Amino acid sequence: MNIHRLATTDTQADVSESSQSRHSGGVLRLVFRSLITAVALGVAVWSVPGLSMTPYSDADTEILIGFPSLEVSLTYLIVAVVFGVVNTVIGNTIRVVAFPIYILTLGLIALLVNGLMLLIVHQVSTWLGFGLNVDGLSAGVLGALVLSVTSWIIGLFFRPLLRRRR
Repeated sequence: MNIHRLATTDTQADVSESSQSRHSGGVLRLVFRSLITAVALGVAVWSVPGLSMTPYSDADTEILIGFPSLEVSLTYLIVAVVFGVVNTVIGNTIRVVAFPIYILTLGLIALLVNGLMLLIVHQVSTWLGFGLNVDGLSAGVLGALVLSVTSWIIGLFFRPLLRRRR
């Protein structure tokens, strides 16, 4: 009977260790995805006229020469997290409701939906007093296209780190 209890306790310990490692892997994926989105936002702001970023502070704390200041980098990271939350909550709801339109347009409506997500992030940034500035829907759609392509390209390099382990 003691052997059975010992085996049961070991099995429960293995299960709890497995769930803890799965949980930490999810957090690591979330951090990497947020960093990838922040870099992709930087590329979109740099390359798309009509997109700009307002840092949360006017100070200029340099991290490395030639790189954005600490305040600008943290602003990109905060906006990336806001974009992830908006895209997860509102974007998925819109995608479910507009599913027939996705079928009729062969998925091209996704560009418009992603542009609207950037406009929503712009509105949240306005409420916060810092963050992403989008000059209109066309800048939002073009920015969403650049953001998607850049995130995909960067994600190709980090895909082995983002894979779920079984």
